[in-house]
Amino acid sequence: MTINGWFPLALSGSIPPGIPAGAIVKGTEIVVWRDQAGEAHAWEDRCPHRGMKMSFGVVRGDHIACLYHGWQYGPDGQCRKIPAHPDLDVPRSICVKTYGAAEAGGMIWAGLGAPGDAPVLPEATGVRSLYVDVPLNTALAALPSAFDAGGMTARGPVVTLDTRWGTLRIGLQEIGEAQCALHVTAAGNPGAEARAGIARAATRLRDSVESGTDTGVAA
Repeated sequence: MTINGWFPLALSGSIPPGIPAGAIVKGTEIVVWRDQAGEAHAWEDRCPHRGMKMSFGVVRGDHIACLYHGWQYGPDGQCRKIPAHPDLDVPRSICVKTYGAAEAGGMIWAGLGAPGDAPVLPEATGVRSLYVDVPLNTALAALPSAFDAGGMTARGPVVTLDTRWGTLRIGLQEIGEAQCALHVTAAGNPGAEARAGIARAATRLRDSVESGTDTGVAA
């Protein structure tokens, strides 16, 4: 599921500046991070030197340093510095594969392949990302009852639910054949009680689909 080749990776609020995180979309491993200006980036989660995951690295200002040998890469993915050879003019061929990155609807998105225009969605507040060990279609089918939704519409990887807590939009991330992530957002700025209710419904959804039982509607 995609919007013009764009896939949701994480809630915007879950990726603060300075802390990289790993994500997987249909088997493709991606590192998500923010530079010092707060701009989100999405790269292949692999240092081209020895294959170390860049999500294990350290963000310093506007670059990531690989954990293994400290090679430093700027926001464009180009290697800027190799600590063992400080005077080396680093060849342009040493770079990390980069993807398009955008933020919409309270989520960070990656554009894989040759994506079209980035998604445009209403502003929303991130509530919770839920990782579920079932195929994406199984989780999708359980959404209306889990959130006691009065209606559900879908646009690519975004499902919109009409619930007692207002409008929820859920970004669907297919991790692999039997695992997915649901990035739950709410319209406006829900209060603590509403956020807790949404989080409880999400937890029951995961427990229900992973166990193969029906826990009923949200409470």
